[in-house]
Amino acid sequence: MTALHRTSYDRSADIAAIALRATLGPMLIAHGWNKIAGPGGIEGTTRWFGSLGLRPAAVHARMAAAGEIAAGTGLVLGLANPLPAAATVGLMSVAAATDHRGKGFFVFKGGWEYVGVVAGTAVALAGLGHGRFSIDGLRGRRRSGLRPALAAAALGSAAAGALLTLCYRPAPPDDAAADVTTADS
Repeated sequence: MTALHRTSYDRSADIAAIALRATLGPMLIAHGWNKIAGPGGIEGTTRWFGSLGLRPAAVHARMAAAGEIAAGTGLVLGLANPLPAAATVGLMSVAAATDHRGKGFFVFKGGWEYVGVVAGTAVALAGLGHGRFSIDGLRGRRRSGLRPALAAAALGSAAAGALLTLCYRPAPPDDAAADVTTADS
């Protein structure tokens, strides 16, 4: 491979990293900010998380908002690859297992399509690296390749699994609650 070809590839990868960071990062920040300052505010987010079965709901509402803002900021700045991608995978995995569970694939039906694409994009960005035009790049920390991608996927999935195991307590479906009430009568 010639030096000219390698440079052309590096430039293309840097441009792709900027495009992904400039798309995914602000979207995460906006979603996190909406949980705090959207129409229902943090109280509405807390009620929503409670209805999903995340306990204690107030803690999870604040953690999700802060996590999305922090992960988005890390992606925008290109800082600490693969950690912002791992946080994104964790956030999207919890969303898929709670809010989007059992609703199929398509997001317009409430399915997991959107959160799957966001998580997959974060893993791809971890593999690509943040590029030369990032804080990581300026510091000479250009982590890219299979290891950062796998780390983002594994760490994010493990964190989501631990959170769900410890804190996910959904209410029983209405049919099951009715069956229990009838059986106790």
